[in-house]
Amino acid sequence: MPTDPPRRLIDPERVEAAVKGLGDRESVSRWADRFSVIADPSRLSLLVCIHYAGEICVSDLASAVGMSDTAVSQALRLLRAHGLVSAHRNGRVVYYRLTDATMHELIHHVRPHPVPE
Repeated sequence: MPTDPPRRLIDPERVEAAVKGLGDRESVSRWADRFSVIADPSRLSLLVCIHYAGEICVSDLASAVGMSDTAVSQALRLLRAHGLVSAHRNGRVVYYRLTDATMHELIHHVRPHPVPE
């Protein structure tokens, strides 16, 4: 199989910085997987609501986003599997909270907390 011819670089220092910033391909793949999880509007809505609520139970979260409890539970299962949220039980009620610091920061950049009136 033929190899690609060498490329003429215009600015080798920028190429080196770009390659260092990119990191390993596995890391990029993990980030792409993570973004695919939050690319779904329903799951992203859940994450934003959990972020602003601090912690919230499934039925309240379902009411906030206009989804069924079952659909919310299924989405939360996926979000938990990706380490974005965690849950704790208080009696019969399970509360969810955002546990991923990067997601917390991302939500702050995309949708900052509203200023109190």
